[in-house]
Amino acid sequence: MHTKIQDMERLERPRERLVRYGTDKLRDEELLAVVIGSGIRGVSALELARQVLRNVQAGKNTLSDLRAIKGLGKTKAAQIVALLALGKRFAQPVRPEILSPEEVWKQCADFRSTKREHFVAFYLDTHNKLIERQLISIGTLDTSLVHPREVFEPAIAKHAAGIVVAHNHPSGSVEPSRADRDITERLRQAGKLVGIPLLDHVIVTATAFAGFAGRARGDIEF
Repeated sequence: MHTKIQDMERLERPRERLVRYGTDKLRDEELLAVVIGSGIRGVSALELARQVLRNVQAGKNTLSDLRAIKGLGKTKAAQIVALLALGKRFAQPVRPEILSPEEVWKQCADFRSTKREHFVAFYLDTHNKLIERQLISIGTLDTSLVHPREVFEPAIAKHAAGIVVAHNHPSGSVEPSRADRDITERLRQAGKLVGIPLLDHVIVTATAFAGFAGRARGDIEF
């Protein structure tokens, strides 16, 4: 028979143990019992917590699954579902926001000092959060190496809302070449056609960076 919380010594109750010792000293069911707060006649918060954990471990973690546990109720079940969802989100890696050439430069640390040009595409969601960075080509840039198809096929597959492209200049200069301008314009036009805009093209070096957006060179306009 499980001990009721009210029958425990006060300092051994989950909430008091948490305050006294911190979360590391509490078992999973004790932590969940703190969230549940109180049980019902004949079923303690600890026992409810154990039932919830059994359900979750069996994959029964929807609102209707938890509401089926006697004594949990709609409000507590909703709180636990929200807690589980929040925990899942926190467990996911933080995706960087790609909003500036500086952030792009940071995300290119693995190749910005190399002696060969690397061309990459950053696929972004509607909040400019990174979905994925993908390597498009390695070598001196020209229109055969960087074709719009190679850039936009993954964008469509990944349901990207926007694209930022970047490449390194082994020379150390961030000034765009004629090929850089041509490629940027081709990608910009392709983005218009498929409805996935090219947001910027950033040139990076070991110590510097510069984006096309905002500097409107020649026939390139963002």
